[in-house]
Amino acid sequence: MQASNYYILGIESSCDDTAAAVLSNGKVLSNCIANQEIHKRYGGVVPELASRAHQSNIVPVVDQALLKAGIKKEQLHAIAYTQGPGLLGSLLVGSSFAKSLALGLNIPLFAVNHMQAHLLAAFIDHPQQQAPKFPFIGVTLSGGHTQIVLCRNHFEMEVVGETQDDAIGEAFDKCGKILGLPYPAGPILDKYAQKGRADAYPFPIPKMPDLNISYSGIKTAFLNFINQNQQKNPDFINQNLVDICASLQYCLVENIFRKIKKAVATHKINTVVIGGGVSANSEIRRRLLSQADSAGWEVHLPPFEFTTDNAAMIGIVGYLKRLQENPSFLDAVADARLKF
Repeated sequence: MQASNYYILGIESSCDDTAAAVLSNGKVLSNCIANQEIHKRYGGVVPELASRAHQSNIVPVVDQALLKAGIKKEQLHAIAYTQGPGLLGSLLVGSSFAKSLALGLNIPLFAVNHMQAHLLAAFIDHPQQQAPKFPFIGVTLSGGHTQIVLCRNHFEMEVVGETQDDAIGEAFDKCGKILGLPYPAGPILDKYAQKGRADAYPFPIPKMPDLNISYSGIKTAFLNFINQNQQKNPDFINQNLVDICASLQYCLVENIFRKIKKAVATHKINTVVIGGGVSANSEIRRRLLSQADSAGWEVHLPPFEFTTDNAAMIGIVGYLKRLQENPSFLDAVADARLKF
């Protein structure tokens, strides 16, 4: 029998953000995140430091989520946590805490696939979004993944195309590092790009079969481009930063956008759902909304609070699993390479 208010705690710890959220029947009551600033000095996430920071952050973040939601832990009906993919040490912190709390409260536990959650965040009860109808083309864009997914229902998903090397978010950050931008460079590069000319410097678009994608060649071409121009003009980056960023961003987005268009045509599905941190990028949003106007696509872009790693998306997947009466067992193991 369903409680009038079914409270579920979501816990996310796949990488460097410790997050907790409380949902009631699919609506977010709180969504708290503790960022780990320590990684900025290293220009990227250091796994061992990330897992240690999760250990320090998880109790305060969960406490904050419960406090903001206005409930006590004894009122929770279930707990959902990230099983994978991600950094193993980080995943173990979240999964161990979730299992212990669920066992102590004697409530169901739901193990969640992090990448599925990025797409299923579209089903959160939120005034800025309307849930998509199945089937749809799902696109996950993040620092660790770039995937095109055929979504037949909430838990029947098939990866039909993916990066064969680097993810789009990684390409943004590493090219940004070449420009001397601080980590994470993606949002900063996007900000500069909005002031520049996208046709200033053409960069090559890799040719990959079917719906697969590659970003390593773009990174190499970009590095060579910067090195060659700096040899001629040591101040080349400073003098042309906005145009460089705009041209690079166009290339990185065009690379995946061509594959999204191909996926829509191949599968004859014009509903597209975007998830992951790079779904906050202004150029990918502009291109998708433009396609919605010109080609009649139904595009679902997540509110910015649900783009980066967050626990609300974990909570909604737990709730959807609960509706199917599909709880997990305490012996479910964290899996750094968990597949769809």
